[in-house]
Amino acid sequence: MIKLTQKLKQASAFEMTLSLPIEFRIRSRARVKLDDGREAGLFLDRGSLLRNGDFLSSADGIIIKVLAAKEKVSTIYCNDSLQLAKAAYHLGNRHVPLQIEQDWLRYQHDAVLDEMLKQMGLEVFVEQAAFEPEAGAYQQQGHGHHHHE
Repeated sequence: MIKLTQKLKQASAFEMTLSLPIEFRIRSRARVKLDDGREAGLFLDRGSLLRNGDFLSSADGIIIKVLAAKEKVSTIYCNDSLQLAKAAYHLGNRHVPLQIEQDWLRYQHDAVLDEMLKQMGLEVFVEQAAFEPEAGAYQQQGHGHHHHE
């Protein structure tokens, strides 16, 4: 088994890929299968968040590129920023991990949440897509947002 112990800031080349849903990209310890079928283990610092395109290495120098696996999600596409903000508010009020983009929101599929948003007049699309939620206040990396105090 390949032991992946370090997250790299960058890499010029990689040997293999590892496609993971968000459930595994938020774990610091997990047994996983590389895309070529080989077994690997994550042994990362606590609080590590893996994003699509991150690189991991093993003690013996193997470099792995992390890919966000497609998973079942619900997506709201909306060009009305007020409606989108209201949807984000209601989902956030329920502590739902949420991917926030310019004209859309995405969360892990949940039929109850889908129905709530439909009642707000929004159209919900259930699809297979990569899920990259906002990191949250207590995780080490943000999603394109860095705040300095």
